[in-house]
Amino acid sequence: MAKIKSKAVYDATMARIEELLPLVNDDTPATDKNAIELDLLTEMVEEYEEEHYPIAQPTLVDVMKLRMHEMGLNQTKLSSLLGVSPSRISDIFNGRCEPTLSLAREICRKMNVDANVALGV
Repeated sequence: MAKIKSKAVYDATMARIEELLPLVNDDTPATDKNAIELDLLTEMVEEYEEEHYPIAQPTLVDVMKLRMHEMGLNQTKLSSLLGVSPSRISDIFNGRCEPTLSLAREICRKMNVDANVALGV
C-alpha cells in the first residue's frame, strides 16, 4: 500500500477524507468505491499519524491529576484519602519520588486507576 511521505500529502489526504465522509455511512456497502477509498485513505493517515504524531501513554501523575479533577479533590483532600502527607503527594507530583507499592495499590483502589498505569507498565 502507498505511504504518506510528507505533511502536504497528509493534508491533501485529510481533505479528501473530509469530502468522502458525507458520502459514506453505516449503510454503505463495503463494495462502494467511496467506502473503499475512504478505508484505504484512513489506513494511510493512521500509519502517518502513528509515526509523526504519537500519543504517549499517560503517566501516573497525569492520571491522578485527571481523577482528582473528576473527583473534585485538591492535593490536601487527596493526601487524606490516600493516608499520606500532603508533602508526599507534592513530591510524587513534582517527580521527587515514586509511590511505594502499597501507595500505588491505594491509588488504584481509591482513585479507580488502572494498575498498569500505577506500575508504569
